[in-house]
Amino acid sequence: MCNLYNVTTAKEAIIRWTRAMRDNASWNEPSLQIYPDQPAPIVRNATDGERELVRVRWGLPSSSQALFQAAKKRADKLRAKGKEVDFDELLKMEPDRGTTNVRRVESRHWTRWLGVPNRCVVPFTSFAEPDPASANGGPIPNAWFALDESRPLAFFAGIWVADWTCVRKVRDGLITLDLFGFLTTEPNGVVAPIHQKAMPVILSTQEEVETWLTAPWEDAKALQRPLPNEMLTIVDAPALPEDEPASAQGSLL
Repeated sequence: MCNLYNVTTAKEAIIRWTRAMRDNASWNEPSLQIYPDQPAPIVRNATDGERELVRVRWGLPSSSQALFQAAKKRADKLRAKGKEVDFDELLKMEPDRGTTNVRRVESRHWTRWLGVPNRCVVPFTSFAEPDPASANGGPIPNAWFALDESRPLAFFAGIWVADWTCVRKVRDGLITLDLFGFLTTEPNGVVAPIHQKAMPVILSTQEEVETWLTAPWEDAKALQRPLPNEMLTIVDAPALPEDEPASAQGSLL
């Protein structure tokens, strides 16, 4: 699954492409390397009906079942050490780093957020997948993909959730924030030799972006498909911002 991507385009191009009416992103970096649990630009239909560019934290709420199982495992470890456990409080404070990618849209956990009010598009110019075959005994490097060598602007089909209260990091406790993630699908012939499980759902035209942001689910769900092979290519890793350490380029969260 995609846990790292890059944006190297001006926000004006994103606004023009998506017909966003409002810019609340406070963002204009020339190159942005984006990892899970970081704020990133998205275009969404805001609660007042306006389409806007904003920055939202990457990582949708994990399922209640996943959090329950994690809290149960932690409770069992504490009890094994002879400690008393308030399981309700433990579950309430169970850290949730978020779910970055969504594949099984038929799951009850996701169906509540598939309507137009919760859809967004996520701008990118290239994205990474781990490439174990190139590791040569060292850290696993990333293979990078883009629509072509010029890295034109495109979008992931995304979902966003407003005002979600959760624990992302234990030291921060309960916080309330907006979150986003994006859909994946089976990999095409370019991605599959490197990452066999999935690839992001990519929207490459204005018409596809408009369909995702406005159409009923019965029409929008057809966009959850792999991009044709001829529309994707492997590219070099993007140049890093000057203030980002080189070691981050090969990392994968």
